[in-house]
Amino acid sequence: MDVQWTDWERRVLNIFMEGEKIRQLPAKQKKRKVILKWLAAQIPPEIRISHAEFNRLIQRHHPDSATLRREMFEFGYVHRDRDHYWRDVTPLEPRV
Repeated sequence: MDVQWTDWERRVLNIFMEGEKIRQLPAKQKKRKVILKWLAAQIPPEIRISHAEFNRLIQRHHPDSATLRREMFEFGYVHRDRDHYWRDVTPLEPRV
């Protein structure tokens, strides 16, 4: 899925990303959501991923998989059930 990035979002990504690695998690929620949106875009849509696989995917980009996993779910970038995480094909916009 192609994600449409605004100029501001691209600037945030340039500041907080180094290639495919998240250099630092932004303290401000608005900027943090940009990083979470980018991370969610790395997940193939509509494919259920086990908890362990989801952690490995996140850890390729940042070591704090627990925080990122929780925040991605809380902001609605991913969904979960007892055993899996997944992303819809709907646009990656956070819940308000």
